[in-house]
Amino acid sequence: MSQDSLQQRAADLLQHAGIRIDGDAPTDIRVHDERIYARVFAHGSLGLGEAYMDGWWDADDLPGLMTRLLTSRLDEHLRTLDTLIAHFKARFVNLQRGEHSFEIGKAHYDLGNDLFQAMLGKRLVYSCGYWAHADNLDDAQAAKLDLVCRKLQLRRGQRVLDIGCGWGEALKYAAENYGIEGVGITVSEQQAEFARELCRGLPIEIRLQDYHELDERFDAVYSIGMFEHVGGRNYRAYFETVRRCLKDGGLSLLHCIGSNNTPARPDPWIEKYIFPNSMIPAASQVTAALEGLFVVEDWHNFGPDYDRTLSAWRANFDAAWPQLAADYDERFRRMWHYYLAASTAVFRSRRDQLWQLVLSPDGVPGGLRVPR
Repeated sequence: MSQDSLQQRAADLLQHAGIRIDGDAPTDIRVHDERIYARVFAHGSLGLGEAYMDGWWDADDLPGLMTRLLTSRLDEHLRTLDTLIAHFKARFVNLQRGEHSFEIGKAHYDLGNDLFQAMLGKRLVYSCGYWAHADNLDDAQAAKLDLVCRKLQLRRGQRVLDIGCGWGEALKYAAENYGIEGVGITVSEQQAEFARELCRGLPIEIRLQDYHELDERFDAVYSIGMFEHVGGRNYRAYFETVRRCLKDGGLSLLHCIGSNNTPARPDPWIEKYIFPNSMIPAASQVTAALEGLFVVEDWHNFGPDYDRTLSAWRANFDAAWPQLAADYDERFRRMWHYYLAASTAVFRSRRDQLWQLVLSPDGVPGGLRVPR
């Protein structure tokens, strides 16, 4: 197909999303390199993202453009071999078990604490904030941590497990405000080192450990923003681990992104550049994995709050870029912009959700009134 034909085909597709090539609207695409059309039609979302990283196109409102693309489902017209390979691997290959479980730590979470400290705000909490009564990122993250503690009904002296503890902020908050002692596990060396220093002087132990290895008892078990790295073939094993570690009468909370889509459909660009071996769960997968292990006491969706969280992260990242530029190049900056914009669009278009599930082993007698 000729260059002109490819460009016309692209223009016709984009018209369905209200996007023009080289138009004047903030959500219009400005093309700097005509090779973009062949690249995108050959490689779909992977080609679109790589072309942006290489400076082949721009948009004044990148999250807005990508929201239009997803809302109009134009991505479904660009399924390529790269897409099929990513979906095949996610469905049939267990990429989250054994040595593979540590790959995400090295590839993403060990990029540098300086990057995440600059982006995430006062607390290094790399998950959706709770904006019901907050008007800034720091307050939204504190509200989320407190919401988790209240849902779990944490009390002084309880022993709590944080699966995927990140930089230790959630355990620190719970120890300082609810008097608990805790164990946090992570697969990132940099996170573990930071968390140990952050929680120094508190009754908290931080381990570099795979959750499958856990076999000890806790009053409460939670996971915030980690389940996305578990993988569909391991969901049952994850919940079996939680059940094994949770005392009778205890509560567990799962905070994770959830998809409206069919299972095992990771994006090839995200898989390659941001979160290797990751998978967003579908509700059908979660409920099947829970059967016979837990009662779902509450299922809370506040996915739209991720739009505000990601927008705040991008503003922080841009403000810190003059300092970060000494360690990260321009292609990384564009890659990170694309990642945050694509993520914003996924939630703004309501393709993905943010779920908090409260679970009990045998059901709370009389039911559980879960706070909001």
